[in-house]
Amino acid sequence: MTLFAERGFDEVTIPQIADAAGVSKMTVTNYFPRKEDLVFDQAEATIRSLADAVAARARGESMLTAIRRDCTHRIAAGDVTLGPPGAVFARIVDDSRVLTHRAREIADLRERALGDAIAAETGEDSLRLRVIATQLASVHRALFTETSRRVLAGEPRDAVFAELATTAPRIFDLMEPSLGEFCRRRDLPPGPAEQA
Repeated sequence: MTLFAERGFDEVTIPQIADAAGVSKMTVTNYFPRKEDLVFDQAEATIRSLADAVAARARGESMLTAIRRDCTHRIAAGDVTLGPPGAVFARIVDDSRVLTHRAREIADLRERALGDAIAAETGEDSLRLRVIATQLASVHRALFTETSRRVLAGEPRDAVFAELATTAPRIFDLMEPSLGEFCRRRDLPPGPAEQA
């Protein structure tokens, strides 16, 4: 990251990274198949995050509720899936077409993974359900974009996340009338407390 901050992501080569780390080029590429993975090392977890959140929801819980809870938890934790870890990181990404493209690709893949999870659960893969997946995923995408913009503008990350903690619930409230009942989980057997 120091090299990227000093020279720009696009200007730094894998051999230069390997040399700075004191390892072989092969070692770098074995751990990071794409150069972008050195920056977005949480990409796979980010891509799966929304699909995992809806898969883990409790009986009686809608997909919107599960995604809302997941988002609330991530905001409280200052999770990097909702905003860059700092201004240096944000600047590295913003200054590189390759990295800005990868950030959008990760968001697109997260949305697609959620759509796939909805299709698998409902047994239907339709435009309607893909649009719903887009709506559900849009909050995370918008929060990351807004956080990045504000961190780049010099606002303290903690202050931005504190504001997200107030703003995000209002966004989910607006979605509640149309998606609050969507895919409410009914297929799980009652838990021990429900059986009593």
